Amino acid sequence: MSTIKFTNAEKSLLIDKLQNYFSRELDQELGQFDADFLLDFFTKELGAVYYNRGLYDAQSLMSTKIELIAEQIVELELPIS
Repeated sequence: MSTIKFTNAEKSLLIDKLQNYFSRELDQELGQFDADFLLDFFTKELGAVYYNRGLYDAQSLMSTKIELIAEQIVELELPIS
């Protein structure tokens, strides 16, 4: 897996969310530099867990859909006389 990269807009939004969370929930101000550093830490140390969960969920969904398609194909079979 390559490293997780965010666009500038995504990173700015995530940093804003971190700063708002710290302010609202912890009553602490989190500066831009610290929020950027914290986001990089979370991405590096925890990102793979969320990424892998997303892959697992996508694989599970695809498996379910493929089973449904297989069942529908069987229903299309014509009787042989």
